[in-house]
Amino acid sequence: MKLTICELSYLEGLINSCVNTITCMSLFKNQVTDPELKAMLCTHFPIHIEDYNRKVEFVKDACSATGKLNVPALNTSIFSENVDKSKLAQPITVNTNVTSLTDREIALSYFLTLKRAGKEYAVASMEAVDPKLREFLKDAYTMSCNHSFEVYQWMAKHDYYPIILATGEQIGNISSIYNPISL
Repeated sequence: MKLTICELSYLEGLINSCVNTITCMSLFKNQVTDPELKAMLCTHFPIHIEDYNRKVEFVKDACSATGKLNVPALNTSIFSENVDKSKLAQPITVNTNVTSLTDREIALSYFLTLKRAGKEYAVASMEAVDPKLREFLKDAYTMSCNHSFEVYQWMAKHDYYPIILATGEQIGNISSIYNPISL
């Protein structure tokens, strides 16, 4: 099956997104100081290369593309239940004269890249006509989602990203609006 113009357009945008992610991750791996964050980046990096290669494969020959992406399981082992959820995130100072990145800047940049990519994968998968391409894009969405969860957990653990729990009153207000439907 040949690609539709819509599929080709989405793939081109996603390939460019991969080029940006891989380039940034190459820099990040060389500048990061936290061993846990470095290990995460080094683990994720080859999966992003594989993701890029699969997209290129679809563009070059959609009919022979394998499309299957090795999606790692959601890693929840990083996060500690001991994270103080009542603490506010550490204030951030915007770096307007960058010569090197802090671990927080690296994690935030990567996290935002993954969130954006996830949204793009979700939309592109719903527009894909080719079933192999659609499955690949769904897998790529899951990969971005799982990777972003790991980065989020690392940032929360280091008080770089707030975890703000809803109050009982807030939950009660919303839950009082909706009731189960009986069939």
